[in-house]
Amino acid sequence: MRLILYLGKGGVGKTTTAAATAVRAAELGYRTLVVSTDVAHSLADALDAPLGSNPTPLTDRLWGQEINVLDEVREHWGELRSYLSTLLRRRGVDEVAAEELAIIPGMEEVVSLLHIRRQAKTGEFDVVVVDAAPTGETVRLLTMPETFTWYAARVMDWEPQTLKAARPLVKQLIPATDMFATLERLSKGVEALRETLIDPEVSSYRLVINPERMVIKEAQRAATYLALFGYPVDGVVLNRVLPVDQAEGAFMQELARIQQGYRQMAYDIFQPLPIWESPHYARDLAGVDDLSMVGRALFGETDPVKVQFRGKTQEIVREGEEYVMRLPLPHVEIGKVAMTKRGDELFIEIGNFRRDMILPMTLAERPARRAVFRNGVLEVRFGVPEGLPLEPAASANEA
Repeated sequence: MRLILYLGKGGVGKTTTAAATAVRAAELGYRTLVVSTDVAHSLADALDAPLGSNPTPLTDRLWGQEINVLDEVREHWGELRSYLSTLLRRRGVDEVAAEELAIIPGMEEVVSLLHIRRQAKTGEFDVVVVDAAPTGETVRLLTMPETFTWYAARVMDWEPQTLKAARPLVKQLIPATDMFATLERLSKGVEALRETLIDPEVSSYRLVINPERMVIKEAQRAATYLALFGYPVDGVVLNRVLPVDQAEGAFMQELARIQQGYRQMAYDIFQPLPIWESPHYARDLAGVDDLSMVGRALFGETDPVKVQFRGKTQEIVREGEEYVMRLPLPHVEIGKVAMTKRGDELFIEIGNFRRDMILPMTLAERPARRAVFRNGVLEVRFGVPEGLPLEPAASANEA
């Protein structure tokens, strides 16, 4: 089973790309489900077919689905929500506010992913293609499995280790609601979800970009956070590229020329990932036939279901009090490294090669101490944030 998630800034063409990938996969013989996690569902418009909250057949090997998040929250969080809402009302919180506060932030994202994983595990599909929400929401969605169990335990003011001891008391007070069983079941589901999402043989994340500076920057930031949490990115779709030889008039020719500069920027930033290009079509695209055309033009002879890239595009590890960021740059010739850091941006020059990188908050607040390029890998070391004391070193016994 394969799980392919498309991410990108709103309006870049994720939905069309995800749907075209699914159509192409179905043509190649895979039993394919394409599903949307975006609250503003537009997948049905792209497929030009009505979709429900359950898989809807579109062709012999293609199904589409738009998840009903409210139903999923009710199923996974109903008992706990009722308990928390009652608890908050007893503490004087307004009834409507208590209902809202009883939902853990990010719950909608978690249950969407849990639903997708459940669909993928049924064995009914060979591949599930996900049309994800805009980049910021999706990054939050993907990081939720990391923090969900911690937050779920503390929202009830109980430490995880006390849950087991408190179970008999709460069961006696509220016999109809075994919230502990619900919490444990949900937590185990989230742990299994995390394992699925980071397995490079199962899950692949693909960025959809346009040849525009802000779009590329946001995708670069998303790629950094995906790498930070161990999510395997295996390709980039460069969408809506104007054909230079077909641009007519001074305005369109200039726009095509500008796009070519950003196109090169995308190749420089996202190497060694494969990049598939899709032209800017002169008409609206909708329906399976149009999506088939897009999928064939986008991937050519490439099987989009296969893993397209294996390996880490970047790695961030802690060594003592420092953090080290490593970026494989196999096609760059060895030379002197020049480095400049401004806020959350890091500029690296190695000979004729120049790379502008977006740093996660963990590194943005730290000074860049040293950059070394050896054996095709750029290694940048970040020191302790200025003004903060060093953390005490562990003793031999503590270590």
